[in-house]
Amino acid sequence: MTDVLLAVGTRKGLFLARRRSSAGGKAGEWEFDGPHFNAQAVYSIGIDQRPGGTPRLLVGGDSSHWGPSVFRSDDLGATWQEPKRPAVRFPEDTGASLERVWQLQPAGPAEPGVVYAGTEPAALFRSEDGGETFELVRPLWEHPTRDRWAPGGGGEAVHTVLTDPRDPRAVTVAVSAAGVFRSLDGGASWDPSNTGISAVFMPDPHPEFGQCVHKIARDAADPDRLYLQNHWGVYRSDDAGARWTSIGDSLPSDFGFPVVAHPSRGDVAYVFPLNADADRVPAERRCRVFRTEDAGKSWQPLSTGLPEAAHYGPVLRDAMWSDGADPAGIYFGNRNGELYASADEGESWRQLASHLPDVLCVRSAVIG
Repeated sequence: MTDVLLAVGTRKGLFLARRRSSAGGKAGEWEFDGPHFNAQAVYSIGIDQRPGGTPRLLVGGDSSHWGPSVFRSDDLGATWQEPKRPAVRFPEDTGASLERVWQLQPAGPAEPGVVYAGTEPAALFRSEDGGETFELVRPLWEHPTRDRWAPGGGGEAVHTVLTDPRDPRAVTVAVSAAGVFRSLDGGASWDPSNTGISAVFMPDPHPEFGQCVHKIARDAADPDRLYLQNHWGVYRSDDAGARWTSIGDSLPSDFGFPVVAHPSRGDVAYVFPLNADADRVPAERRCRVFRTEDAGKSWQPLSTGLPEAAHYGPVLRDAMWSDGADPAGIYFGNRNGELYASADEGESWRQLASHLPDVLCVRSAVIG
């Protein structure tokens, strides 16, 4: 039996959905619940797959009245806990205050209980108690280049955190708009890692840092292979981010926000191209996911079941995800409030929901 959990963060709360399959393998219908955290913007969701137990759900909520907070649930959203003191809090000597939690990323089996939070202002926090409390990773906050970081259109934030499944001390982050930074010593030191990524909006189009990276994903078969969606440009690295190569030439547009790697097949990744800065709607105003099965040498449009009429719903950086089912499920939501799912790795799609608030983030996982 396969039980899939789908978590959808929107401008007005969190929606949860579950799909149960029978012992014969036939998938059941999706059952929706929500909204949780009504009227709060949910920008980040983490699903911590703890060994031998129910996954812990972590949610970064943002109340216009109470401010940002991190909530957790150990019963798949039936109940939620919020710490008495803010889980993510800047030390007083930094002179900073938390605006938003953009990313909640469990470190994985190599470090059970460790969760990273990426925030605005651009900072990385680390938890060793499953996301109940976090501490600032000071070496990134105090990086010598920080006074030259510039915010992107969405602010200045750490929005992507990747851990290496072979070495928990290797951590990669993406910062808007400072680019990629890597640590190989558990966060004690950080180096810019943007060689090959362009910044066409800057006087020097190939700076050491300052790129507007939108999202990074790690290949399922080769941990050294990374995929990156930039502000203009889709890239691949074959050496864990030391150097990057453009792979977006055959796409209708190399501008977009999300990039997702297949959860089990190597060389397979997905993007959702948008028209460039002119209007930031789906490329050619067509709702299509593009998939590569050869690490970016070629891309195929996937649109069976998606709207055929002119479409104007952009997909944000964390609003597309994959689960660990076989075949893999792929999901995305857009700013029109539409939620789509593919149960066959993108070959065909169905709409799961419409008229939701803006979809800000999507996460999914096999939980049974």
